Amino acid sequence: MRMMSLFILLLSFQSAMAALKLKQVAKGIYVHQGVIEVPDTHNHDEIANIGFIVGKKCVAVIDSGGNPQQGAMLKQAIKKITQTRICYVINTHVHPDHIFGNRAFENIPNIQFIGHKKLARAMAARGSFYIARSQEQIGIQLTNKDIIPPTIEVKNTLRLDLGGRSLVLTAHPTAHTDNDLSVFDEQTETMWLSDLLFISHLPVLDGSLKGWLAEIKQLEKRQFDVVIPGHGAIDRNWPEGMQAQKQYLQQLAKKMRLKIKQGIFLENVLKDIDRSTAKGWLLFNDFHKKNLSSAYAELEWED
Repeated sequence: MRMMSLFILLLSFQSAMAALKLKQVAKGIYVHQGVIEVPDTHNHDEIANIGFIVGKKCVAVIDSGGNPQQGAMLKQAIKKITQTRICYVINTHVHPDHIFGNRAFENIPNIQFIGHKKLARAMAARGSFYIARSQEQIGIQLTNKDIIPPTIEVKNTLRLDLGGRSLVLTAHPTAHTDNDLSVFDEQTETMWLSDLLFISHLPVLDGSLKGWLAEIKQLEKRQFDVVIPGHGAIDRNWPEGMQAQKQYLQQLAKKMRLKIKQGIFLENVLKDIDRSTAKGWLLFNDFHKKNLSSAYAELEWED
C-alpha cells in the first residue's frame, strides 16, 4: 500500500512538472522557462521564467505568469509537487508577463503579494494600457481585477522566512525598470534576478541605461551558484553569464553618446542600424530600436 501511494505521488509530481515544463534548478527551487518570443495570441504572453521556492512552512511564488490561466497552471503544479501552503507571491517588476497570473492566487487564505516600493504605482500607471490591448495582443481579455498590487512593499531589503530557508529580497535602483526586485535564496546561493538579466533574449531597456550598468557592476562583485534570468536559460557560471548583456548595454551607451556628440538626430539613428550588435541575440529586430530610443532620450541631457 505504501509503495502504491509513493507511486501515485511520483506520477502526480511528474505530471505537474510536464504540464508547465518545470525544472528543479536547485534544492526546492522550481522554474518554468518561458519561450523566447514576443507576446502574441499563440503564446498568450507566457514568455517569462516563472516558478517557486519551497520552504518547510510555506512556498513563495516568484512571478505568476502572463495571464490568469498560466497562474492557475502554476498554482496547480505547486499543489501536485508539495503540500506546503503558498504564502507569498513575489512580483519582480511590472511587465505583464510577470504579473498577470496573480489573480489565480488571490483566494488563498492569508496570501501576501510582494513587490518593489514603486510597483503599485507602476501597475496603476500602466494597467489600463495593458488591459486595453490584451485581447488584440495576447488573445486573452484581461480586466481590472487582474491588476493585483503588492500588499507588502520592499523599500530596500526584506528577509522572508519560508521555514528552514531565508530569502533576501532587494529593491534595486532604476535599471531594467524603476521597480526591479531580486530574490536571493541563502540556502542554495541561488539568485533570482528576473529581468535584470537576459540570456539569449535581447535585453529590453525600460528604465535607465546608466542605472542598469551600475547595478550590473555591483552584482558582478557577488558570487552565486545559480542565477535565474527573466528570459533565457539558467546560468551556473556567474558572472560570465552576465557578460553578453553587459557588453550590449555598454556598446549601446557608447554609440548613443557618440551619435549625440556628432549632432545626429534620433530619427537618423533609427534609420542607420548597426547590426554588428545583433550577433548572438534573439528578438533583435523587435527591441533594438526601442532600446536606441530609450538610450538616446536618457543620454541626450546628461552632464
